[in-house]
Amino acid sequence: MTIRLLFPTHLHHTRLTDGALLDDLKDACWMIEDGDSAGHAWCEEKGYPGYTSYASLDDLPARATAFSDLSRQLEEHAWAFAKALHWDIDRDQLSLDAFWVNILGEGGHHSGHIHPGSIISGTIYIDMPDGSGDIRFEDPRLARMMAAPAQKDDTPDEQKRFIYISPTAGDILMWESWLRHEVMPGAGAEPRISISFNFGLQRN
Repeated sequence: MTIRLLFPTHLHHTRLTDGALLDDLKDACWMIEDGDSAGHAWCEEKGYPGYTSYASLDDLPARATAFSDLSRQLEEHAWAFAKALHWDIDRDQLSLDAFWVNILGEGGHHSGHIHPGSIISGTIYIDMPDGSGDIRFEDPRLARMMAAPAQKDDTPDEQKRFIYISPTAGDILMWESWLRHEVMPGAGAEPRISISFNFGLQRN
């Protein structure tokens, strides 16, 4: 008997090794949060449990050198991921289309979602104090499983329907933008800081 692995879901996991840049990014995130009155107003209107610059600022790399330095590194990682996925594209077709700060306090979370219109999405974790919420990824086939039985406790990761990851400061995660994910509620009192991003595809 042969069992083949079909349609695997890929997660690119690496780290930012430059500690000085990580510190600069943390300072830059707080600078953005402090001055973004439009972002705070949007968060209050939408009931977002923390702060995000998602709907208010689209030029972070122009606002701080740390963001600009990070964007160049993310472009390198996105290209490595694209090659691992065997995509038939050129490097200059990858475009960093969106780049935003997230700060979540105690109980902060982000409900399940995808990123329509993008091809690679991801997050770099800037500060992850004790009790920070995990990121949870969902098997994209879940809605089609219908009457599938419950799984055993010792099910290997590659066959689980949900995967929970507890990032640490400096971790970079990238995934294909159709992959549904969410941030679980945090239990820590200190803010959880991250920067999320989307890459789109420029047509030649």
